[in-house]
Amino acid sequence: MIPGWVLATCTAALFQTWRTALQQRLRGQLSLNAAAVVRYLYGVPVGLLLLGGYWLAFGGWFGAPTPWFLLLVTACGIAQIFGTVLLIASFAARGFAVGTAYSKTEAIQASLITVLVLGEALSPLAWQGVLLSAGGVMFLSLAWRGLSGRELLRASVQPAALRGMGAGFCFALAAICGRAANGALPGPDPVLKALFTVVLMNAIQTLLQGGWLAWREPRSVPQVFATWRSSAQVGALSACGSACWFIGFALAPVALVRAVGQVEILFTLAFSRFFLRERLHGKDVAGALAVAAGVVLVLLASAG
Repeated sequence: MIPGWVLATCTAALFQTWRTALQQRLRGQLSLNAAAVVRYLYGVPVGLLLLGGYWLAFGGWFGAPTPWFLLLVTACGIAQIFGTVLLIASFAARGFAVGTAYSKTEAIQASLITVLVLGEALSPLAWQGVLLSAGGVMFLSLAWRGLSGRELLRASVQPAALRGMGAGFCFALAAICGRAANGALPGPDPVLKALFTVVLMNAIQTLLQGGWLAWREPRSVPQVFATWRSSAQVGALSACGSACWFIGFALAPVALVRAVGQVEILFTLAFSRFFLRERLHGKDVAGALAVAAGVVLVLLASAG
């Protein structure tokens, strides 16, 4: 039987891929900050529906949020905001592929942080899976550029790469704070607590980045509501994806969840091949096999 955290992680990766595809429609209509706000603003009601639906179906309870829990949720939300900003900034540095590739070091950074800070030791087999899947994703992002080893090394210190690694660090930190927040909230059901954490985090993000938007870009505020048809879809997918990520974090170590989450790139390739009818090249297949092999190693390590 497939573990629940694996199902949650793969579903999260699928929602994230779908959301990214839809969000491309908003790039020409909204500013960077406005596009981020719609994720949180329209995600809150969907998150509340998920939380209420789960509670009605399965019941359960959780205790009153503690100051430590609120601090962790706020830190998680802020880390996500900065990670998104850094990732977009890496694209602006004429390094879309480089920025994307180096942001995928998130799985490796999350593994290191959890070992050093949380003491969640990984087996050698799990480490091999993390490194192999991250390497496969980076290869898929960079292979088409035809970079030599020296050029790749040079690319690793350019602004796009540094911002991409910064984004990866922020996303890894957000995942760790999210897992810690779930553990800091009293209650026996980790899934119910994860859903509540997502709703609260999105509400905090809406207030923080929404307030920034109203202060610095007041003309963008009406556009957030004018594009509600497209924005609501993005918000719904974002909320569903975040809910699945947080459920995964609640049920398994962050490093393993993020490593399995690399299957997102496989969904992207499948979408490209079967829906857009784009031709896949040998390098694409090789990179995809590396990602798949890394995920399998992680699963074998977690099963052992």
